[in-house]
Amino acid sequence: MSADNGRYAIYFAPEPGSPLARFGAEWLGYDVASGTTLPQPALAEFDALRLRAITAEPRRYGFHATLKPPFALAQGFTREQLDDAAATLARQGAAFETPRLQLSCIMGFWALTLSAPCPSLHALADHCVSELDGFRAPPSAEELARRRRARLTARHDELLVRWGYPYVMEEFRFHMTLTTRLDAAEGALVSRVLEPLVSPLCQQPLAIDALSLFHQPSQDAPFRLVRRHPLGK
Repeated sequence: MSADNGRYAIYFAPEPGSPLARFGAEWLGYDVASGTTLPQPALAEFDALRLRAITAEPRRYGFHATLKPPFALAQGFTREQLDDAAATLARQGAAFETPRLQLSCIMGFWALTLSAPCPSLHALADHCVSELDGFRAPPSAEELARRRRARLTARHDELLVRWGYPYVMEEFRFHMTLTTRLDAAEGALVSRVLEPLVSPLCQQPLAIDALSLFHQPSQDAPFRLVRRHPLGK
């Protein structure tokens, strides 16, 4: 293992200060760029404690969409080397637009997803997973066992063993998580609350303009934006 005991990830994260970034930070109550806790919206449908609870899990990861899932650094590599590699990877690409966002329920949790497939985005995620994989330490036996408790398919298990995560390559699905897993009744209520909040953000194509390196210093700490590397620059 690396002397760095934290985890890193390559995410899509909207530009800090943009309407999408502000929405995500305010909804989750955490700003990944500054690392600060924020007040969440005052809602008639949920008291503050319940809103805090149903957003706790996505808040720990920050508002993002995963491109290369979280990993520990392999022995012999440094954060600076990973950051340089992410910058090089970003320069090799080009910014592009995806279909517009939409609010979706995925296995009980609510997220912003794409309204239609985007091959360019899928290719970018695949490239991040494969090209930066040398920096990834293999998952521990405990992590593998935890992942397998989700009753993975045979293909998911193959991806887990090869890439350290079961939902990559053909199993990748772009999503920006907004809640933990909810039952149907509470999920329907969350949907009604979120629809008017996200509607203004779902009218135009989404600009994919950078790769963002995130870092989680310890298991209980939230992820934080390290650097945003513009695509094609």
